[in-house]
Amino acid sequence: MDARLPTVLTGPPLMNGQPEALPKWKHQSVMSDQTDRTSRLEKHTSMRSEQSVRWAVPEKHNLLQKWRLQTDLGKPAANTHKSDTREKVWRNLRRVAKPDSRFHYNFAEFIPDFEGSETATDRLMELPAYKSAKVIFITPDNCLEDLRLAALEEGKIILVTSYALKRGFFLLEPAIIPPHRYEYASTLDGLEKVARPISLWHMQKEGLKVDMLVTGTGAINMDGVRFGKGHGYFDLEWSMLYAIGIVSTATPCLAIVHDCQVLTEKLEPEDFDTVCDVIITPTRTIQVDNAQKPVCGIMYDKLQVEQLDSIPPLEELQVLGLYRQSP
Repeated sequence: MDARLPTVLTGPPLMNGQPEALPKWKHQSVMSDQTDRTSRLEKHTSMRSEQSVRWAVPEKHNLLQKWRLQTDLGKPAANTHKSDTREKVWRNLRRVAKPDSRFHYNFAEFIPDFEGSETATDRLMELPAYKSAKVIFITPDNCLEDLRLAALEEGKIILVTSYALKRGFFLLEPAIIPPHRYEYASTLDGLEKVARPISLWHMQKEGLKVDMLVTGTGAINMDGVRFGKGHGYFDLEWSMLYAIGIVSTATPCLAIVHDCQVLTEKLEPEDFDTVCDVIITPTRTIQVDNAQKPVCGIMYDKLQVEQLDSIPPLEELQVLGLYRQSP
């Protein structure tokens, strides 16, 4: 968003002159009795003197809570350039995309599989970067399900996130997953039941190093500038992994897309956009020269309230002391 964050947190936000209800994490139980709820609100209100006071929150939540309260309800300003580009591509993608079991053709909620994705996967697997990789970060996109299965069958370790990062990261380790469950493990529904959850701290402790990253995307141009669903999850994932040192600007980033998702027009990347080194479609492999990777850190002032509240690794970065606020 364009507005900059204020630097001082002065107390609970006011809504129509009244204190806003306590955040969900502060409630210890759901109170069904209206009197009890009123009593809790009055107790919370009494914390304020005539002069505004700092909102008392657990120490580890302080910074995230500041950013959450100080953003304009957490809603970033609309980027019409990106939105228009996505809408144009989505109209064409609708003709070749495979519907999702939950979201049907709502491309704002998922990256779809598409006709010819198997061919694109085969093309990616012929690349030297893939053949030499031992650990691959693969996003949980529908179009990458075949790649996740093939990588497991070839003995490669896969780092993947839960949907929308709500339950953080998972590690698919073929050495400890029964081979008959590889196909199930490669699906979004199955991976969380088979994979090992892993925190950012444990990635560091175990010395995990990612050899390449693979993602789907909503739209991408010949320069590797990609626009996803509009939530910024892949850029968050890159920034988190970069912050803990398991990827670097030299780590190759590849995108699997349909040909209709590749644009020849100039796209305008932002500081936090992760540019891809290679674009793979069912018909061609496009190499990008000098693809830039973001080193700006996570721009907390551009996140939505729901993301601050629902993505555990964001809080973990703060606890690890690896957060970095945008300038």
